[in-house]
Amino acid sequence: MNEGGNREALVQAAGIVKTYTSGTETLYILNGICFEVEGGTTVAITGQSGSGKSTLLNILGGLDRCDSGRVRVGDVEVSALAESGLTAYRSRRIGFIFQFHYLLKDFTALENVMIPAYMGGMRKREALDRAHSLLADVRMEDRLHHFPSQLSGGERQRVAVARSMVNDPDVILADEPTGNLDPLNSETVTELLYSGAEKRGKTLIVVTHDEKVARRAMIRYTLEGGLLIRTEETLPEAEM
Repeated sequence: MNEGGNREALVQAAGIVKTYTSGTETLYILNGICFEVEGGTTVAITGQSGSGKSTLLNILGGLDRCDSGRVRVGDVEVSALAESGLTAYRSRRIGFIFQFHYLLKDFTALENVMIPAYMGGMRKREALDRAHSLLADVRMEDRLHHFPSQLSGGERQRVAVARSMVNDPDVILADEPTGNLDPLNSETVTELLYSGAEKRGKTLIVVTHDEKVARRAMIRYTLEGGLLIRTEETLPEAEM
């Protein structure tokens, strides 16, 4: 994904293979995927259900392992890490957003965002200040002290977007981040996710079925037959 660019490749995957066995049959979900993502790039990956999009994202994020191949993010050889190293990698280098928000029900929006930073060793005051700033970025400043049960689905996902950035990760991985939202909230979350990543210079990789979410990315791929196919390079709608 670094064709013609001047930025250094931050994410590098080479020969990624992932298989599953069903009876006597071996299913190739990912079949030798190779790609690079430059720092600060936004990328969308689309494809049919079951094509392996989430599997690829999980391998990049250290939540799953490939059968063969290499994944490198910055100076970290992810595919070579032991489990303890993967835990540290996920905490410090990767921000995750899933289709379900996974907020802790007994903590406020502010606490949900600050906890990963605080648990990672940041001073409490600094973690709170950073969480406050990120929640303001996603237009949740007036809902800081509300619990998840007091928030709408769109608001919960906006908190999840803020939480994904609190540890200043190198890469944000978003798996169907608008999958549970109505069209209006989907549009809002999409814009806040992309604009937040761009504002903070983050690399964003989004897996989605939503054409509007994919269209907002700088670069688009389709995962088909176990391989990534470059579909088109786009510009944010505001720049078209």
